Amino acid sequence: MYDAPEKKKSEFALIQLMPNMMTIGAICAGLSAIRAAVYGNYTLAVMLILLAAVLDGLDGRLARALHSESKMGAELDSLADFLNFGVATPMVIYLWALQDVRGVGWISVLVFSVCCVVRLARFNVGSKSEEEPKGRSGYFEGIPSPAGAFLAMLPMFVSFAFDGAMVLPELLICLHMVVVGLLMISHIQTWSPKAMKISREHVKYLLVGFAFMAAALLTYAWTVLVVLCVGYVVMVIWGLVSKPKD
Repeated sequence: MYDAPEKKKSEFALIQLMPNMMTIGAICAGLSAIRAAVYGNYTLAVMLILLAAVLDGLDGRLARALHSESKMGAELDSLADFLNFGVATPMVIYLWALQDVRGVGWISVLVFSVCCVVRLARFNVGSKSEEEPKGRSGYFEGIPSPAGAFLAMLPMFVSFAFDGAMVLPELLICLHMVVVGLLMISHIQTWSPKAMKISREHVKYLLVGFAFMAAALLTYAWTVLVVLCVGYVVMVIWGLVSKPKD
């Protein structure tokens, strides 16, 4: 006797397709960000990338909550990450500030994109490997691609916070992109919010803090994004300093 092979589902509940629909929505947001940047609407372009990041953070969690994970969904999510954070983000930055330094600007775009795709490939291989992951529990190896995209757009956040004034020189923006790209493929241990747990008595404080952050984002969006990027950099540095010795 042997067990009959499990039949594949021929029908899906619409709600089970929601994670993949969110991923497709993130891809559309990333492509639309490039279009907005081509027409000079850089504020909209950045907002669309931020929307893509939000959808990227929700689709996997929703899939796990609905028990609708699939290999196709995982591959689609990885491709969306590369498009949104490895292609759309550096292209928006290039169209915004780096066209006057075409050669150096384009090289920085290529370096960032290649680092992003290598980062995602390494993550995919590690997630499929049966070996025990390296590094500390609750930490990523290297900066994740969404965080890398946010850090790469830090000069744009600063500029928008100062009413669109170009605060940093173009060559410094190029160097900034290259450094962030290299951090993505580094072996630096960076904190993962997925491992964060909140005790029941502290949930109310988290909700109040979330409400405060949402209100601040709606009122002083660019300034808050600058603060969040700087805070993330401080966390990365703190992780390096507090890393236990082998």
